[in-house]
Amino acid sequence: MERRAGEHPGGRGPVPDSALVPGADPTPRTDPDDYCDAVLAVTALIPAGKVLTYGDIAELLDRGGPRQVGRALSRTTRDVPWWRVLRAGGHPPHGLALRARAHYGTEGTPLRVPQGSTDPGEYRVDLSSARWWPTAEEQAVLDDVGASLRRAGP
Repeated sequence: MERRAGEHPGGRGPVPDSALVPGADPTPRTDPDDYCDAVLAVTALIPAGKVLTYGDIAELLDRGGPRQVGRALSRTTRDVPWWRVLRAGGHPPHGLALRARAHYGTEGTPLRVPQGSTDPGEYRVDLSSARWWPTAEEQAVLDDVGASLRRAGP
């Protein structure tokens, strides 16, 4: 569906005139393939035993949001450590808790399991200790990936 100038994405009616800059698109577009490549590049940098949330990746790229990151990961056939990218509450991707848990065990990713739980799929990754913070060199790589998306956009 083609969006007309001055219209909200998703067809939610007109964008207020105060939000428009003459001649500028209110929502810069990024090529979906380029965005997917960028998400996969960030995912590949996350070290074993560490994690990021979908929103963390969107912030690092300064493009898209958690849903776009999830969509990029769900549609790829490339071998990337998908289990290292979580929902905001520390939950693994929907429907993949058991597969992800095997990876977390192998990598030593810290988990929180409710007391008395016997369900192996009932856990969260402990984001306070497992969230990855890039080094200065890694941040430079991430900045380059994000900048390439901004250069490719309109």
